[in-house]
Amino acid sequence: MGLVNTIDLFRHAEKHSYALGAFNVVSLEFLNGILDAAEAVKSPVILNIAEVHFDYVDIEQIYPAIKYMADKACVPVVLNLDHGMSIETVVRALRCGFSAVMYDASKKPLEQNIEETRLVVKMAHSVGVSVEAELGRVGGAEGGAHAAKARCEFFTDPDEAERYVAETGIDALAVSVGNVHGFYDGEPELDFELIAELKRRAGIPLVLHGGSGISDDDFRKAVSLGMRKINFFTEMSKIATDRVRETLERSEHCFIQDLLKEARLVIKEVVMDRMRVFGSAGVCSQAGNICPTGGSCATCSSCSTPERPGNTRLPETTGQGISDSQLSDIVSEVVKNILNQNNS
Repeated sequence: MGLVNTIDLFRHAEKHSYALGAFNVVSLEFLNGILDAAEAVKSPVILNIAEVHFDYVDIEQIYPAIKYMADKACVPVVLNLDHGMSIETVVRALRCGFSAVMYDASKKPLEQNIEETRLVVKMAHSVGVSVEAELGRVGGAEGGAHAAKARCEFFTDPDEAERYVAETGIDALAVSVGNVHGFYDGEPELDFELIAELKRRAGIPLVLHGGSGISDDDFRKAVSLGMRKINFFTEMSKIATDRVRETLERSEHCFIQDLLKEARLVIKEVVMDRMRVFGSAGVCSQAGNICPTGGSCATCSSCSTPERPGNTRLPETTGQGISDSQLSDIVSEVVKNILNQNNS
């Protein structure tokens, strides 16, 4: 099917009230386990690669494998840059061939966050790539070993959210509503009233980062209020690690390939379970076109709308990376922006 961005997937998720699961890839075992799960339960899927994980995965090295597997997959697959922390990282992801990017300037002043995110949107949308950005501040750390507690002073402000969406043109908004990255210190307490208000004011799909440790009931309620993307990594990684330990304890004669196989299997189990909770399991076999192929994929044979606006298939330039002329235009814009900041 090929890589797609999130535009039509979010539209379909809004219409059918479910959330897309976004699962981080740090190795081929994660990649295979996640895609095995998506195809098994007939769910679209978002593959996250976070900038903080670049020490574990080389995006230029793994991209050909992801593109090959996405082309073979019978469900929609998004390749998303997770928490890109600089314009340079976004440009690298765009040139590599990512179909979606998440730019995180949430720790910067609001005005700077807006200005930088607007530039990312301009770059990404020019090559058919969708953009998510964060407002407020989600605490903790990606895959962090230490538990964290949400701080209400960092929760997303609805007034700022409305302005932020209007001035940046983003496609999805990552919010702080009691969620944290990594594990939670105590029981998570999501602010459901705030979620509902943010959805009303922002008017675009909301994204919940820090899914590990949140109860199934809280996930379902958040989804019912407008969460359309849920990031999930730490708990998946921990469960895979526990399975490897158990395998080692059971036998002294297992080898590294046995451990990798076990990791892939348990990642598949976890992702399938989360997709069922998020409500995305089975949507690729529902009537109503979710596929950018116009219903030609195996799981969406019931799709009946061959053409529609908002096509999510990426331009050929994205599949092959950004052309030199496009990159030159992007770099020129970035340099001009930096010079303007230095002169002000």
